[in-house]
Amino acid sequence: MLKNKWLWLSMISLIVIFASCSNTVSTTDDESAAEPVYNPPSMDDLDPDDPMTPHVQYGEEVFKETDSALDEHAGNELSCMSCHADGGLSKNTSMVGVTTQYPEYQPREGVVLTLEERINSCMVRSMNGEPLDYESEEMRAIVAYLTYTSDGIKAGEDLPWRMEKDTIEEIPEPSVENGEELYEQKNCLSCHAIDGSGTGANSGPALWGDNSFNDGASMNRMHIMTAYIKNNMPPDDAGSLKDQEASDLAAFLLSRERPTWKDHDADWSNGDRPTDIMTEDRRKEVREGTFDWSKIENIIPAK
Repeated sequence: MLKNKWLWLSMISLIVIFASCSNTVSTTDDESAAEPVYNPPSMDDLDPDDPMTPHVQYGEEVFKETDSALDEHAGNELSCMSCHADGGLSKNTSMVGVTTQYPEYQPREGVVLTLEERINSCMVRSMNGEPLDYESEEMRAIVAYLTYTSDGIKAGEDLPWRMEKDTIEEIPEPSVENGEELYEQKNCLSCHAIDGSGTGANSGPALWGDNSFNDGASMNRMHIMTAYIKNNMPPDDAGSLKDQEASDLAAFLLSRERPTWKDHDADWSNGDRPTDIMTEDRRKEVREGTFDWSKIENIIPAK
């Protein structure tokens, strides 16, 4: 009896140990599956003795003052921070973790892009300028800055805050006339000027005209512009606009003239071209009141 008693006690102990180990593995799995914490490092924490530091700092300068820091390459008066607020650290338009996502397939180009190629895509579209040399000090600095702000995030980790995921699935059919009225009523012109020319790359970037992004940029799509306005405007009360108001403003802004992208035919060569790209012909139709908004998927017709 005593022998059997100790045998049973031993077996119970082993069961407890195995159960404990099983629970530990499960907890670890849960932790690894959890979303990454949004906690970008501060530039104040840079080590002055680290040889990387001056390159990271220069990268921040290029990111925030692109039109002046890259005056020979920028074709307008915007900066990276015109779209990605607070040096790319603002959660709504964040660049935090972006270096862990590349190389990445880009359906617009139809190929896998490196981070440097994606940066140059912004240079020729959003900045309406010229690409940077991959070996240039400026390109290396931008990558160094983005890498620093992505510290602590694992390669390929899902980033719920990435701008590409900010969209409105159903957009109310817009009224350009109402959008023009809202532009004044919501005091957009105090930052962006009455003619959309802006008051500064970071304080109020140009929304249309020669110094704004060209129509090959992602922001030239109704879904992306509407979502951006909804999530970020006005800066002191972001998220306060109704979907209809964001849609009306987006339609108004994208109906205005802007630089024309010359390679539209090369984009989306593998198919699935988005229906919401506002081309030069569409801008004209919208201004004339003849554009059929049902051509854009997920536009909900006005009642």
